[in-house]
Amino acid sequence: MDKILLNNLGFYGYHGVLKEENTLGQKFFIDMELYLETKEAGLSDDMNKSVSYADVYELVKDITENKQFNLIEALAENIAKEVLDRFQLIEGLSIRVKKPEAPVRGIYDYFGVEIRRMRYE
Repeated sequence: MDKILLNNLGFYGYHGVLKEENTLGQKFFIDMELYLETKEAGLSDDMNKSVSYADVYELVKDITENKQFNLIEALAENIAKEVLDRFQLIEGLSIRVKKPEAPVRGIYDYFGVEIRRMRYE
């Protein structure tokens, strides 16, 4: 299975369990792998045989910046559902949501969640 990669997409959103997270917001970074067959697109150089990563980016941006979830698990699930619903050529995807400013006292790079969803599971 081929992949289209979208890495370290940065957004500002209002996701979290704590009230401060919902009012002040914070940065989120998202990595995605979109699983689809790209051979036909590569051979024909025809965009209609592939998926526009720019369009996927805009959808993920809209969800992350304009919707609100308590859990990053819910953010990831909603992104997965919307992407699979909108882009029929995508057979599955992997999403990693990273939360580098989580309200946890300590030194860390980020907290996150990673999910994988296939269209026919």
